[in-house]
Amino acid sequence: MQFLKELASWSEKVIKTAQKQVIVGDFNVAPSEFDVWSHKQLLKIVSHTPIEVEHLNNFLQKGAWIDAVRYKHPEPEKLYSWWSYRAKDWQKSNRGRRLDHIWVTHDLKEHIQKIEIYDKGRSWSQPSDHCPISVVLS
Repeated sequence: MQFLKELASWSEKVIKTAQKQVIVGDFNVAPSEFDVWSHKQLLKIVSHTPIEVEHLNNFLQKGAWIDAVRYKHPEPEKLYSWWSYRAKDWQKSNRGRRLDHIWVTHDLKEHIQKIEIYDKGRSWSQPSDHCPISVVLS
């Protein structure tokens, strides 16, 4: 929570002078009901609690960031970048969360050409529980 608070403070200062900025990372927060396999079941589970979502949204608002993934793939499409190792067949159960994010400043919004969540990476021989995501900017 402290990280997200500090990020919001930093973002508010930086965005005033920032142009053509991209921020990416595993923020471990799935902000929307369409970013988790079950909104209702995950409301009390770390990564989708209301307080985490509130702090992440505060950071996005303070910096006026654009969620590049959602810009190209708007809700209500369900999107995930993470699946638990506990799932024996992660594809069949598909109990994912979108914890990995790419955000851009407004001046880059129209330059977003393509977003890919490479979920096939989750099936590699020694995968992470996260899969790669990428953005192509013109």
